[in-house]
Amino acid sequence: MIMKKEDFIIKAGTNVKLSNFDSSDTGSFKSKNDAKAILKKNIQKMSELQNKLYAYDKYSLLIIFQAMDAAGKDGTIKHVMTGLNPQGTQVFSFKQPSIEELDHDFLWRIHKKMPERGRIGIFNRSHYEEVLVVRVHDLIQNQKIPPELINKEIWNTRYREISDFEKYLYENGTIILKFFLHISQEEQRNRFLKRIDTPDKNWKFSATDINERRFWDKYQQAYAEAISATSKKYAPWFIIPADHKWYMRYAVSEVIVETLDELKMSYPVVSDEQLKNLEECKSKLLNE
Repeated sequence: MIMKKEDFIIKAGTNVKLSNFDSSDTGSFKSKNDAKAILKKNIQKMSELQNKLYAYDKYSLLIIFQAMDAAGKDGTIKHVMTGLNPQGTQVFSFKQPSIEELDHDFLWRIHKKMPERGRIGIFNRSHYEEVLVVRVHDLIQNQKIPPELINKEIWNTRYREISDFEKYLYENGTIILKFFLHISQEEQRNRFLKRIDTPDKNWKFSATDINERRFWDKYQQAYAEAISATSKKYAPWFIIPADHKWYMRYAVSEVIVETLDELKMSYPVVSDEQLKNLEECKSKLLNE
């Protein structure tokens, strides 16, 4: 049975506890080849829907990927988005803020990267880092924020600001999909070991990855609270089981295709005058 996006969505008001979600789930698939076959069809359909999105020119689509290290953000972007036209797709990876970015509000650098109408924007990490790594490592103290504003309500304030920002985007035609790729601590360990044992993957591994594992529980709590507070009807979170990459990629593709399909987009209707002009152009070409 093919899963639907409702099977992964976190409805507004849900109190998320990540331990209640099975990171190794593969739905009803008995073979990963079945899921890969559907993924292939979804990639083709996504390409067709992207063309409509571009021609319709009223919506933009923002896809956000958040996850613990080694969960598969890069691979999902590579394999699921492989059929998209690069001219209509923008991929951004948000790392540690620069000095210039720290001189602005935390959403400033995000807003600058938003996709234009008709385009798809993909964020590898996002503004949610401001309530994840910043919270876990208490980096808020290093930001240029008036001290009186750094209080016990700072994270609830940021959740509200993020939700308000995303609602503003939605009300201006940006469709937002937020994916949390849910990997287990044991599977992350296995993938780190594989990176160490595979020469052409050594570059992907850093000693800081090991250090971050010490904060696993804090990250799980930070993610749970952020998802609970900011999953809204206009900007939903989807928790995607990520221990099996083939299933994760299939699930992400299902959500994207279903969401684009629901927009009921159409190609612009050509007027009678335009049709007449097209026929005249065709006649000229045939008579050359």
